Amino acid sequence: MPPIHPQETPPQAVLKPPRRSLAALEPLRAPVFRLLWTTWLMANVCMWMSDVASAWMMTTLTTSPIWVALVQTASTLPVFLLGIPSGALADILDRRRWLVATQFWLAGTAVVLCGAIALDLINAPLLLALTFANGIGLALRWPVFSAIVPELVTRPMLPAAMGLNGIAMNASRIIGPLVAGALIASAGTVWVFVLNALLSIASGFVILRWRREQRPQPLGRERLISAMRVGVQFVRQSPRMRAVLVRVAVSFLHSSAVMALLPLVARGLQGGGAGTFTLLLASMGAGAIVAVLCLPRLRQRWTRDPLVLRGTLLLSLSTATVAVAPHVGVAVLGCFFCGAAWITVANSLSVSAQLSLPDWVRARGMSMYQMGIMGASAIGAALWGQVATVSSLSASLLVASVSGLLSMALVLRYVTDGPGEDDLSPAQAGWAARPPPEAPGESGQVVVMVEYIIDPARARAFRVVMQQTRRARLSEGAIAWELLHDVGQPERYVEQIVDESWTEHLRRFNRATAADLALRERRLAFHKGEGLPVVTRYVVQR
Repeated sequence: MPPIHPQETPPQAVLKPPRRSLAALEPLRAPVFRLLWTTWLMANVCMWMSDVASAWMMTTLTTSPIWVALVQTASTLPVFLLGIPSGALADILDRRRWLVATQFWLAGTAVVLCGAIALDLINAPLLLALTFANGIGLALRWPVFSAIVPELVTRPMLPAAMGLNGIAMNASRIIGPLVAGALIASAGTVWVFVLNALLSIASGFVILRWRREQRPQPLGRERLISAMRVGVQFVRQSPRMRAVLVRVAVSFLHSSAVMALLPLVARGLQGGGAGTFTLLLASMGAGAIVAVLCLPRLRQRWTRDPLVLRGTLLLSLSTATVAVAPHVGVAVLGCFFCGAAWITVANSLSVSAQLSLPDWVRARGMSMYQMGIMGASAIGAALWGQVATVSSLSASLLVASVSGLLSMALVLRYVTDGPGEDDLSPAQAGWAARPPPEAPGESGQVVVMVEYIIDPARARAFRVVMQQTRRARLSEGAIAWELLHDVGQPERYVEQIVDESWTEHLRRFNRATAADLALRERRLAFHKGEGLPVVTRYVVQR
């Protein structure tokens, strides 16, 4: 088959909004999105196969709840530890090649695990170590795929595209456990990891068919450390991203209880075994798929926070149902609604995160979003496993359900993200009237001084706008910002911005968005001097 080029099927031409806004399946009309969505489905089938096989193998190596729960911790902790560097790499390297490399890493990890099982070397600590290595591959893969999706669809289609990613994730939650359970029962656990390796390699070669259009980088690639710093600064200065991160951390800290303890729930049910575990996972996946298909209508009825609260309420009730389920039928019903509630909350928060990020920092921002998910999941898995160890499975799940609902209600009430949405589309053309001067012949930090003449009667309102300007400058990568007031001339204010280098100074112009341009116009509306504010640039001498 010939390679697929994005320019052959531009998403803007293919993905025209349907008559019913945000139709759930609309993005699949674009061949490039369809290709990568199929790859994402295959990759997640591998992930679930590996998770099921690892969790079930751990129950054959030990009966301790804490060891079983630590399988999820080992799988998710790398995403928390490597989230910032993996997001920075996904933003500064070629995203297509980086995605292929992560697939081959996962294949290599599966091959090593196969060898350890075949040679009868596997034990609980080694299984955790190899699960951790597999988690490294997941940590490197997730941010780059999240950053690619908005390249393939228009902004109105982004919620539907993220919903389709949820379908892929949860269809794989059905397919992966079913395949893994069948292989474990018929051939043995090792063959799950063999198939995992083969599918990971196949996914890598499928991605190679995509010919991504390369974007010019006139300033060259960012340095890794600088890219990491800027990514963290952006999230720190974004009220919307901070609010999303708090919500997602609270949600996954408590929802991880079900996933971490589900193998033991399955074993505790009458006649429970690998097939029961697979059935419960498949029920969660089926619930999530049904919920994704209903999400467009739910979004029309409720905004993000009311939808998140209702999803959390359903998740708490479902978790409590699983905790007290007397037989498999009730547990299946509880898992079905757990899956529906989980995807409702996760998709709402994921879309909100995507819409809060400009493209230049998208992978870094989404990596920190994923860090929130995986860090909370890793801590939650260990926490609820320990609670189950000192009490019981039912008590641990019941405590998680109640505390999860109460915590989310408090967060939604007291952690706000500000009014409206900013226009984060690029606004480079808006800055063309004031291009920076030629690069100086010396290197060092760059200090920019911008002088404003402000009516003292409007000084308070001006300072409010300048605090918003501070957040914008730091979001774009400045390392320091101050507003100076001339005590001898009360109408004179000087904005001082410090950039890491001349190149990083120029990058701030390339990172500006339409919202930054609108903020600039608001600043200039206060200036009453002749012409534009005077701008002076200095290079710090060492």
